[in-house]
Amino acid sequence: MTKEPPKSTATLWAHVRFAIVGALLSAPPPRGELKREIRALAAKSWTHPVRGDQVRFSAVTIERWYYAARRAKDDPVAALRRTIRKDKGRVSLPAKLAKRLSAQYTQYKYWSYQLHYDNLKALVGAEPKLGRLPSYCTVRRYMQAHGLLRQRRRRPKGHPGGDAVAQPREPREVRSYEVEYVGGLWHLDFHYVSLKVVDRHGRWQRPIVLAILDDHSRLCCHLQCYLSETAEVLVHGLSQAIQKRGLPRALMSDNGAAMLAEEFTEGLQRLAILPQRTLTYAPHQNGKQECFWSNLEGRLIQMLSGVEDLTLDYLNQAMQVWVEMEYNRAVHRETGSSPVQRFGQSPDVLRTSPSSEELRNAFRREVSRSQRRSDSTISLEGQRFEIPSRYRDFRKVTVRYARWDLGRVDMVDPDTGTILARIYPLDRTANADGRRSAMEPTPSDASSDDNQPGNAGLPPLLQRYFEEFSATGMPPAYLPQNAGKQDEDEDEGEKEEGENNDQAESEGEQS
Repeated sequence: MTKEPPKSTATLWAHVRFAIVGALLSAPPPRGELKREIRALAAKSWTHPVRGDQVRFSAVTIERWYYAARRAKDDPVAALRRTIRKDKGRVSLPAKLAKRLSAQYTQYKYWSYQLHYDNLKALVGAEPKLGRLPSYCTVRRYMQAHGLLRQRRRRPKGHPGGDAVAQPREPREVRSYEVEYVGGLWHLDFHYVSLKVVDRHGRWQRPIVLAILDDHSRLCCHLQCYLSETAEVLVHGLSQAIQKRGLPRALMSDNGAAMLAEEFTEGLQRLAILPQRTLTYAPHQNGKQECFWSNLEGRLIQMLSGVEDLTLDYLNQAMQVWVEMEYNRAVHRETGSSPVQRFGQSPDVLRTSPSSEELRNAFRREVSRSQRRSDSTISLEGQRFEIPSRYRDFRKVTVRYARWDLGRVDMVDPDTGTILARIYPLDRTANADGRRSAMEPTPSDASSDDNQPGNAGLPPLLQRYFEEFSATGMPPAYLPQNAGKQDEDEDEGEKEEGENNDQAESEGEQS
């Protein structure tokens, strides 16, 4: 299983801050009690989002977070993010050095960063007018930020190589609770009904029902049956409840696999919904949900027990009718009014529901992938996706997607969460036609005539070594391999030429 990289520091801090002040947003304290509640939060210890140790925050700090989140009604989590430095991601070099470095990289793209730095250092030593050379880390980060990455040499063909049970908790008293406002807390849970339905393949299956209740009014926001308990099913049901009733402030659920899925948990954070989990083996914490299951089984399921060939569609229709016509209109024995009346008459902290597209985009996981530089693709769930050419210099790419919906995959900025571009699956059949689009320019492509490849001569470092060795006055410490044999061949040639000349002279005198 691939281990996902941790989230950015800004995101972790936003989640911790929202977890601290989220209770004040879901259940605003009475007039005059805000400072007391903030001081109570300041007296608690919290887990540091980066180090993991226990820390405390002052009341002034928590108060600033609270007002920042309250002013940002649409996206409180974004308002609690750490401010990004203005110079983040901007690595600069003097113009002259950047020009020389770019020209050097054009000639030697297979050099390491250290070798580029050493040659740049030698060049600065030979030409002091270039100014002071920054540190190696600065030069390396500049090259990485501008796409000046080391490339591999092309090798010739045929090259070889190729949990146990939890510890007992301290006993605590059990008490009933209720939030003060509508939308301050929703309950969510799955339940296997005692009836079986016939699926499309003619098989009997036991359906599982998802119910979402409002804590203050006991209103059933949404009720629907499915054939499996997955994150996709959970998101599908919760999205309908949000569009029906509005956006809640907090959501309580157990620790099921669907509730802990990344798509669901990250979606709650993007929608500024505070997640609250029940303790293991403590179903009484979600007691309102358990009472609802008793009502469902004792009335609706009993009335449907005599229906033959019960299908999932018919069961869902019966559930919608029963919830809206009986449960939501019946007087609750504890509240003294019907859930629909209490929902409409009580003060609420609900927010306007986002659109269907915004909900679809919210419930997605965010992961980081290494971009394959050969064809600018990444791999998601065993399938390759193409990255736009303007982002081809990115070593790491952060994408947002849902595992059950690979038709919508977006490339995002990990620090701000801004969507940069939508990416699509690799279409090898379409790429086989041979047509290729021009590469979109990147900052590293903007080079002058001096940066064009050509006869660059000796690199500055090697030139300096030649000059220093020549200054010693010593000959090179080596002999050519055939030097002695070549001298002997030259002497024998001169000797034979002399003998031939003497013989020609003697023959001329005789004639």
